[in-house]
Amino acid sequence: MANHKSSLKRIRQDKVKTLHNKYYAKTMRNAVRKLRAMTNKEEAVKLYPEVQKMLDKLAKTNIIHKNKAANLKSSLALHINKLA
Repeated sequence: MANHKSSLKRIRQDKVKTLHNKYYAKTMRNAVRKLRAMTNKEEAVKLYPEVQKMLDKLAKTNIIHKNKAANLKSSLALHINKLA
């Protein structure tokens, strides 16, 4: 267990930040899952910019890696283009 006041404070802060980051990461995963499950191209095209914006924001704040965001955006764009 930490002995310094600053270490104890850092542990408290990390718990809050971890919870915050988990929420946004889970929200992102659900949005990606929802978009991949779509079969209607028009609805998918409408939802894609929102998901793209979410991925960019999470990459910017280092919740996910920038390459992961790029890979997800690319695969989602391919999925949307395959829809008829």
